[in-house]
Amino acid sequence: MESATQEISGVENEVSRSPTPAVDAYDPAYDPLVDATPGKGRDYSPSYWIGTAGAPPEDDGPLPGDTDADVVIVGSGFTGLTAAIFLAENYGIKATVLEANRTSWGCSTRNGGQAQCASGRLKRSQWIERWGLDTALRMHQECVDGMETFKSLIKNIDCDPQPGGHLYIAHRAKVMPGLVKEAQLLRKTFNYDAQIFDAQTVKEQYVNDVEAAGALHEPEGIGIHAGKLAFGYLKKARALGVKVHPASPVTGWETRKGIHYLQTPHGTVKAQSVGIATGGYTSQSLHPQLKNRLLPILSNSMVTRPLTPSEIEACNFRTTQILTDTRVLRHYYRLLPDNRLQIGSRSAITGFDAPKQKYEDKLYADMVRKFPALQGISIDYSWWGWVDVSHDMMPRIFQPNESETLYYALGYGGNGVMYSAQAGKRLAQWIAGDTKDLNLPIFQSRLPYPNVKEFIESEHFAPFRRLGQRFLYRWYHLKDEVF
Repeated sequence: MESATQEISGVENEVSRSPTPAVDAYDPAYDPLVDATPGKGRDYSPSYWIGTAGAPPEDDGPLPGDTDADVVIVGSGFTGLTAAIFLAENYGIKATVLEANRTSWGCSTRNGGQAQCASGRLKRSQWIERWGLDTALRMHQECVDGMETFKSLIKNIDCDPQPGGHLYIAHRAKVMPGLVKEAQLLRKTFNYDAQIFDAQTVKEQYVNDVEAAGALHEPEGIGIHAGKLAFGYLKKARALGVKVHPASPVTGWETRKGIHYLQTPHGTVKAQSVGIATGGYTSQSLHPQLKNRLLPILSNSMVTRPLTPSEIEACNFRTTQILTDTRVLRHYYRLLPDNRLQIGSRSAITGFDAPKQKYEDKLYADMVRKFPALQGISIDYSWWGWVDVSHDMMPRIFQPNESETLYYALGYGGNGVMYSAQAGKRLAQWIAGDTKDLNLPIFQSRLPYPNVKEFIESEHFAPFRRLGQRFLYRWYHLKDEVF
């Protein structure tokens, strides 16, 4: 495929000399299952990452008129920007990136900043159950390769990396036998040096999370500053000739004779190929191939004021590596480079409920339960965001229709900080026609529907999906805390 042409009808295609400002306020109640579109030019969520990343880099402004492009990427987050980077570096294709709001407005500036050696929500033992050992081994290698892809991408980006691995902390003693079994599998079958620590070792040598009943330690894991990483990707992509247009939502989409016509408020892009990288902010109306294919789930996150030396000592923070606990509704947390504690967990069910104070209060109580010495500490940043969870808990990077040049990379289930880089690389391969290595299940099948296909395809499925989610959350709470 040849490099993209950028022929703007009647408008001089000047490069923006400043970041495109917001033209609409942040919407704290946005819900991808309810709202028709993510908006147009909305401001960022008030996350720690946006508050401390500095000014956004230059972009190319809203799409100023009709244009032709070899490749359009929809979504300017981690996946969309890395896909554009790999298209430019590996295949000489300069993509046009369309973003509904501000650059990297969605998942990429609202996550926990934890890069783990994982893809989706399933463990290695569950991969074996689903696909067999041979495929599980190849899936593990895909994750290992993904970590190397991620490390290579960030080595020249100032994103405050905190290497050291991942400590998976048992929140109850009853889960330790399962961790021991998983660690043995990781070492013996996957040649991955996972280690088991008892409660005393965790609390004395790593962190005094008072709930800790032990932990599994993975050698791979890096904490990053999500905002600085997103802005670094943007700078790198544009330096390679990628055009990034914020405030340019796709408001209509037609495909005629294999050519895609993507309508935006100020013009239509005529594209030979399209890659979708919209994550948890994928609207139901974006494209028929995506309707009801994801279950977006809210995650709350907060960051404290900087801890004092005595507070750090009281919590015995001896590590800055990334931490998660073993709850199904898990917590993710770590000590940031500026000595603040960041912690997150699952939140409300709907966007309408997301701004309610009770969800921040619950997360605060969870933090104090782990670290009693932080009772009364002030919170400087609090936000929430949508996580793109697939119905079988694994991502897909796929071409859903062989006769149509449409591709997507979605469904990371909360493990997208690292895997989005590898997914961007794989999405670039699909778009460029370089499919020789795309032979894993996540590259060979589309995002699945839930079980009752005929029902969920109906217009009225979303409320029932949310009702089921409420029951699941109650069951998970009982499983995590009671049974």
